Amino acid sequence: MNSTTPQQGTLAVYRTAWIVTAIFILSNAATPLYSIWQQTLGFTSGTLAVIFACYIIGLLFTLTVAGQLSDHYGRKALLLPCIGLAIIGAILFHQAESIGALMAARFLTGISVGLVVSGGMANVVEHAQPHRKHFASLMASVAMVTGAGAGPLLAGIVAQYFATPIHTVFEIEIALLCLAFFALLGQKNRKLGVGSFKLRLPTVPKESVGIVLLGIAFFGPGLTSTSFILSLGPKLIATFMGMSSPLITGCMAFFMFIVAVGVQFAAKRFGHRTIFTISGAATIASMSSVWIAMEMNSVSWLIASALFAGAGQGLGQLGGLTLIADNVRSERRAEANAIFNMGGYIPAGTIPVVTGYLIDFFGLSTGITTLVAIIGSLGCLALIHVHWRSRTSTGQLEIEPDKCRGK
Repeated sequence: MNSTTPQQGTLAVYRTAWIVTAIFILSNAATPLYSIWQQTLGFTSGTLAVIFACYIIGLLFTLTVAGQLSDHYGRKALLLPCIGLAIIGAILFHQAESIGALMAARFLTGISVGLVVSGGMANVVEHAQPHRKHFASLMASVAMVTGAGAGPLLAGIVAQYFATPIHTVFEIEIALLCLAFFALLGQKNRKLGVGSFKLRLPTVPKESVGIVLLGIAFFGPGLTSTSFILSLGPKLIATFMGMSSPLITGCMAFFMFIVAVGVQFAAKRFGHRTIFTISGAATIASMSSVWIAMEMNSVSWLIASALFAGAGQGLGQLGGLTLIADNVRSERRAEANAIFNMGGYIPAGTIPVVTGYLIDFFGLSTGITTLVAIIGSLGCLALIHVHWRSRTSTGQLEIEPDKCRGK
């Protein structure tokens, strides 16, 4: 990339970031539409939880190998099948007439997301000029969050105003994925690995383990908070309002992720300790707002919890990705990204599902109170850890403010 002009380097970052955005639009586009499938296919909330779990299974399975494949064979070699699987998943959603089709669509979506967070995020960073690595890390994180928010907003608007929302949403998404495919075709595949290759569980160098775990400590609770809003937020809105509203659900999710984007731009000049501190505080505030919303039957407080959750995830993600970009060498970076995302998605996938079953068996109040206690406790522990670390560390991992300027 040293021979490129600054303008070419910036365009390359935007082009590769678009691939991440298109995949993440698919990841949440179905959220406001499940009530339609429940009515037409007649499945229960327990079955819905299983459908959600298929996404997590596909994602986690892929994350165990995707980083290694990307680091060895190159980013483009991994992203071509990633987009292809995403298109197949969108087609399955478009044509879904059974629970099995929805499960398969979610599973393929999880695989494509796993591929893009491993190779796609590293791909964005590596298309920037060396002095703009922090800018590219920001763009990779923003691309992910923007796509995650745009998906439910698109589906919510279409569900409100179109007669056949499912077909319309996924026809649009297929077109967006085709644009991502053409953007990828113009990219060269730089093979990073040498010699023979054998799959193994993902690892990072010993000196980088603490870096990745520190990022997970904040990204995990933040991501779990946003996953709760996506999975159980519609149920709470329906309970508080006495009716379901795909439009409100989609808008709430969209603004949650808009906040996640905005706080990353606002915090890009801060060091990692400040970023992580604000992330943990926002996650705790999100859970406190959920509890207040339950006590007051308030949609307004639920929306506030979504905005705080977006801030918690966005800053935890920015801090973690920036530390990895700074401290993990390029041939191990995608693998480190995989572990970082696995650490975030495991609690984000399991805790909301467990909460859903607690609600089914013990009632809404018990389920939500349990979730608030778990995520709030994780946020507090993360804050205690980062401040303890700052007192005992030599400070070598602190990101100085001027390094985060996207110059």
